[in-house]
Parts: sequence; C-alpha cells; structure tokens
Amino acid sequence: MQEILFYRELDFSLKSIDKILSSPNYDKEKALAEQKKLLLIKKERLERLISAIDRAKKGENVMNVFDNSEFENYKQEVKEKWGETDAYKEHKEKTKDYGKEKWNNLSEKMNDIMAEFSVCMKNGEGPDSDNAQSLVKMLQNHITENYYHCSNEILMGLGQMYIADERFKNNIDKNGEGTAEFISKAIEIYCRY
Repeated sequence: MQEILFYRELDFSLKSIDKILSSPNYDKEKALAEQKKLLLIKKERLERLISAIDRAKKGENVMNVFDNSEFENYKQEVKEKWGETDAYKEHKEKTKDYGKEKWNNLSEKMNDIMAEFSVCMKNGEGPDSDNAQSLVKMLQNHITENYYHCSNEILMGLGQMYIADERFKNNIDKNGEGTAEFISKAIEIYCRY
C-alpha cells in the first residue's frame, strides 16, 4: 500500500502504478530511493515558491524561482525508465492536453463530490443509502472520464487509501470529521455488489 501512495503523490494513475509494480524489472528499493529523491525535489520547490510569495509581497522580483530544471530532469529520468510501459503511455495520453484551468476544474469537481458525501453523512444517511451509493458511482465515473479507467478493484484501493493515508484523510475530513471513513465504507459496500 505504501508504494502505491508514494506513486500517487507523484501523480501516477493507479493503473500506471499497477503496471509498474507488476513489472518483472521492478526493484522496490531502487524505486523507493527514486521516489524519495523526486519528493524531496518537489518539497524544496514548494518551499522556494512559498518563500517567493512572501518576497513578492514585499515588492521583490522573484522570477528566478520558476526555474524547475532539476525537477524536469528527474521527470525525464522517470520517463526514460517507465516511458515504454503501457501505464505511463495511458497516463500521458489522457492528460497531455490538460492545462491549469482543466486541472483546477477537475480538482474542484472532486472536492464537490467529497463535500456531497459529507452532506449525505451529516443528514444521517448511511454509507449503504441510495444517495451514498450514487455518489460512489459519480466518483468512479469522474475518475474514469478524466484520469484513468477506475475499475471496482482500483476504486476499492482508493477507498482504503482515503483512510490509510493521513494526508488524504485530513484533506477529505475538511468537509466534516468522519467523511473519509464514510466514503471508504460506501465504496466498500458499492464494490461488494
């Protein structure tokens, strides 16, 4: 599960992750080292951007902060390693024309779905209610239409990740304490039938 979560943090689709993990050439230790390196680069970049915002508020020119060549170089290395896999190709093909506005709209739609789950829960409906089950289907369709084919098996993994990974859980629970658990249970029920 942890390997999946690390790849998700690096924006790999679950289908892509499945292909990578099931590859006969997959080396867990090497993959973890590479994931760590990319996440550290990403972290450093985010810290530079946050600092740049503070400096820009003071009137400083911060255009140099947008140099992300190190991150781009590592992305190139990832492409060289996994660029020939079907999973990588699917991910790239599906999202190749997505601009910032498209990504923002998709993120907003996902947040709306999570908020609807919270409303359902707060209204006293159970995860097995028709409304909750319709929301699971909406979530699955959203993922399939915009990111990758979300089979019931992948959906079940997402539901487990929503409660196993504190970052996901905390983000989802911004809609109301217990929302992540509610969604996970609704997904589990949905996938059983």
